[in-house]
Amino acid sequence: MRELCYILKDSKTIAVVGLSGNPVLTSRRIADFLLHKGYHVVGVNPTIKNAGKIEIYPSLRDVPFPIDIVDVFRRSEDIPELIPDVLAVRPKVLWLQLGIYNDEAVRPVTEAGIETIQDTCIYVSYNSCF
Repeated sequence: MRELCYILKDSKTIAVVGLSGNPVLTSRRIADFLLHKGYHVVGVNPTIKNAGKIEIYPSLRDVPFPIDIVDVFRRSEDIPELIPDVLAVRPKVLWLQLGIYNDEAVRPVTEAGIETIQDTCIYVSYNSCF
């Protein structure tokens, strides 16, 4: 696996799955932080229409451009339902946030050559790198 710092330096576009419309919730705060740091951040959530300056799409398949990192803020048991879309859009990295992991569900992603990070906070990793 590439070093986390290299992944963060090499990436430009991050899709945040499970982004909240509420600016005080963790998914939104981290997305806003990444946007402020210069990443092109988009949200993936079929239930919200507005997240400030962040574009929202109902699914990963609806994002009309390549994605470097799919950053997931969903429960571990919800990961299996995301896998077909992850395989369809083929990001460079599938990143499951702190406390989120599902080895069985992500196996097809890693077998497809998509780097997978589990149970790791992208915010903490960013601050450790820069």
